[in-house]
Amino acid sequence: MPRLQFPLPERFLFSTDIPIYISHVNQGGHLDNAQLLTLVSEARVRFFRWLGYPGELAIEGMSIVVGDMMAQYKSEAFYGETMQIDMLPDDFNKYGFDLVFRLQDKATGREVARGKTGVVFVADGEGHSKKVTPLPTGFLARLQAHDPSLGRPAA
Repeated sequence: MPRLQFPLPERFLFSTDIPIYISHVNQGGHLDNAQLLTLVSEARVRFFRWLGYPGELAIEGMSIVVGDMMAQYKSEAFYGETMQIDMLPDDFNKYGFDLVFRLQDKATGREVARGKTGVVFVADGEGHSKKVTPLPTGFLARLQAHDPSLGRPAA
């Protein structure tokens, strides 16, 4: 199987720093692949908080659900390093967008991983079910207040 290839955008909208704890490291002594998801999830929550939302369950009266995720590893990360995680919302559609990410060692700039997470908005349905709902216009307005060039969802 050929390796995944994922080009990065020219710029990012959001950046946060997260240290690698011993609990993030596997028996091989480097960042565990499951823990990469943990770091990206933490950065995603920080992204929504940066936009002024209390979390992923309260975004313009909606919640988000991660529909998919892909990652391409570029190098190992180790205990004690601090990851700079950069993010950019991209590829908007009627119900959500992709959140592109890059992890790099803060001290050296060495790239560790890149990828994207597909996010969709959902509203509570009957019982505990959730129903996919269109991307909230208020959310898009908050993004465009930081970067007016961000695209509008497709019809």
